Amino acid sequence: MSTAEALDQPYDVEAVRADFPILHRPVYGKPLVFLDSAASAQKPRQVIEAVSRLYETEYANVHRGLYYLSDRATTAFEAAREKVRGFLGAASEREIVFTRNGTEAINLVAGSWGRQTLKAGDEILVTELEHHANIVPWQLLCQATGALLKVARIEDDGRLDMASFERQLSERTKLVAVAHMSNVLGTILPVAEIVAKAKAVGATTLIDGCQGAVHGKVDVRALGCDFYVITGHKLYGPTGIGALYGREALLEAMPPYQGGGEMIDVVTFEGSTWAELPHKFEAGTPAIAQAVGLGAAIDYLQRLGVERVAAHEHALLNHATQRLAAIDGLRIVGTAPGKGGVISLHADFAHANDIGLILDREGVAVRTGNHCAQPLMARLGLTATARASLACYNRHEDVEALATALEKVKAKLG
Repeated sequence: MSTAEALDQPYDVEAVRADFPILHRPVYGKPLVFLDSAASAQKPRQVIEAVSRLYETEYANVHRGLYYLSDRATTAFEAAREKVRGFLGAASEREIVFTRNGTEAINLVAGSWGRQTLKAGDEILVTELEHHANIVPWQLLCQATGALLKVARIEDDGRLDMASFERQLSERTKLVAVAHMSNVLGTILPVAEIVAKAKAVGATTLIDGCQGAVHGKVDVRALGCDFYVITGHKLYGPTGIGALYGREALLEAMPPYQGGGEMIDVVTFEGSTWAELPHKFEAGTPAIAQAVGLGAAIDYLQRLGVERVAAHEHALLNHATQRLAAIDGLRIVGTAPGKGGVISLHADFAHANDIGLILDREGVAVRTGNHCAQPLMARLGLTATARASLACYNRHEDVEALATALEKVKAKLG
């Protein structure tokens, strides 16, 4: 069946689940209900097989050998780059830099563009709902350059306070760096509007798309952003691989982030010159199999249809919201309109960690803690939540299993 034909069919979650081997293993003698995909999604067989096939039949180092296997591995590696380009809507493969993950991609921008561009008194604007990966690199950059980190507030329901954002935005703002979607609250930020407002004051923009690219279609050219960051393991791909989209003119003007092999053109003891984009930013042997796996994951998600998966997750989110709201003493943290499939929970009757441990014994896997967003937790007056996150393979039975397990927690501890 072609991709177009598949998209015309009703969404078949059981067929999707059949692609994920791990979902069919029991946990403590009970069916696994995996609700922690916001941390790291499970991998379909198509991704596992793509990685295995590379190692079994085509593996060699890339860009360096004239022999058959190196040529085949290089072709597969660069084909994965083209898939990322298409997935993000970038104009050229030169604008796609492979990194270890989203965190490294943000650090690359901070370490290269930031140190070259910012000076004392310049400002970087983020929001209260950012992941640590979109806070700490900018703090380090501010310490190195004398720039200032500014923070736009959020509303109590998790929406961005646009009035606060606009008050913080000025001609001193040189970078606006925001999440596309909150990993804690599920809030989907109005990134097109944010980019437009940032452009109006001459600011460069970076979007942390590690969650957003999983739950909705991305077109970086339509957004108009300067940088966009993804990580493979949340996109049903392997760990150890991510990507940075950067506008070609910006990347061209940026100095290398790391030095060594692969990123060079000519090396002498007197000095060195750099390889063409994007290889200028890819020092050393890359994560070859992981990149191929990411390409396979993008193929898989596009066959399912990003919008179809989002609609499926939204139906599950509505079900979960109604079902969990009926449990007395349980509160959903983050209720912004149009949010994505992330449900953070605070219970009057149990600590988040106790909830996580008891749910685990029921076969239900959720994440507990501060979710690498301590400033957001402080803003909400919380130390931790129990977070259930939805993915292409979750079903209404998973929502019921979560609710039933939470009712058992309440009966035991409440």
